[in-house]
Amino acid sequence: MSRKPWHLDRRTFIKGLGAACMLPYMEAMGMPKLIDYNGSSTAPKRLCFLYFPNGVSMPSMDNLKEKDWSWFPHTSGKDYNFTKPLEALAPYKNDISILGGLSHPNSRNVLGHMAGDTFLTAGDLRGDKYNNSISVDQVAAHKLRKHTRIPSLTISTDGGVGYKSRASTLSFDNTGKAIPSEHRQREIFERYFSPNGGTTTLERRKSLQQGKKIVDLVLEDSKRLKKRLGYNDKSKLDEYMTSLNRVEEQVARNEKWLDVPMKKFDASRINLSVDATVDPEAYLRSTLDLMVLGFQTDLTRVMTYMMAREDGMGFGDAFPKLALGLSGHHGMTHDKREGHFERQGKYDQWLTKQYAYFLEQMKNTNDEYGSLLDNTLVLYGSACSSTHNATNCPLVLAGGSKLGVKHGSYTVFEEKHEPLSNLFVSMLNTVGVPTESFADSSGALSAVL
Repeated sequence: MSRKPWHLDRRTFIKGLGAACMLPYMEAMGMPKLIDYNGSSTAPKRLCFLYFPNGVSMPSMDNLKEKDWSWFPHTSGKDYNFTKPLEALAPYKNDISILGGLSHPNSRNVLGHMAGDTFLTAGDLRGDKYNNSISVDQVAAHKLRKHTRIPSLTISTDGGVGYKSRASTLSFDNTGKAIPSEHRQREIFERYFSPNGGTTTLERRKSLQQGKKIVDLVLEDSKRLKKRLGYNDKSKLDEYMTSLNRVEEQVARNEKWLDVPMKKFDASRINLSVDATVDPEAYLRSTLDLMVLGFQTDLTRVMTYMMAREDGMGFGDAFPKLALGLSGHHGMTHDKREGHFERQGKYDQWLTKQYAYFLEQMKNTNDEYGSLLDNTLVLYGSACSSTHNATNCPLVLAGGSKLGVKHGSYTVFEEKHEPLSNLFVSMLNTVGVPTESFADSSGALSAVL
């Protein structure tokens, strides 16, 4: 791209009184289109999932006192009105689609909180065995990983993987094993956004090469060890080696990206020291800010965030009490005292405000291709409509205007006849991951995408 006389250099500074400040990106800088590691200059297409547990407030329309605290709008189509729990999304009506009636057939009759383990997998967890399957974000990551430093970013409020029916991650690999989530904001920032991992490139490269050699040695030694093991131990070793292979693969990726400079960014507004037990809103928003930064710098194009775990587990269960003076979230969903729909609805409203905050940041943050939200699909929702009821998942899909997505409606699908996986098929195709089927899908969800 030829430079014009009025173009500013990208590293233009303003100077005065002994100080110098780099200017933010301006159109006059004439930035060329971003070229990724594989030489592509097309706009990035991104996928993001935000999850909350335990379902939502669902009073009947006969409950005149509390019906406005219903999470779902009262009427479908384009002329719907926002109920109180969703009113924070009103400024983004043309950027969102509210979806009703979708669920995973295999999860409808399992223990309610186990449905959270299958939110992005549609896995069949009925019976005694825990046979989950790959999550939709990892299908996308496998295809889009060639463009970015890391394939995907898996985040939760609690970190780790949790355990059966109480997972603390949304992401599962191609064997159905849980992918550990990250939750310490400062560690996430220092790991992924510090220049060269906090060391010089030469030192970083040496460290990576040493790490790779260790993995290679372990892989070689495992072949000798496996010959001496019984069947069960061989299975355990295979699981362990699968994890090591993943480490080795990321080490190799890190080496390739060492010489590719990260895009300039400003992280001064992100609070990396906030305490979830003191200010849960600031805690959630700090994580959401990191996610925006990750998309802005093209660190990855696939992210998941489990804002809290199912069944009263982890930090998230205390958020209603800390933020609003209410009871624990899980206990609230089982409360049958007068006014319980309003109480739960107020917490639904608080959670929606955090989602609206994320949409605001995504909409108002630009890269070379315009608003981040315009090239990103963001799905916000829960695996249950109410606690222990894994049908009619509450879902809000946002973004993707430059990907051809038309929003502005509340669409209700015929319950138990349209698998949630159909939405995933459409989302994958929209972000450039050609897909005919996913899990138990019966096709694409063309009514929305």
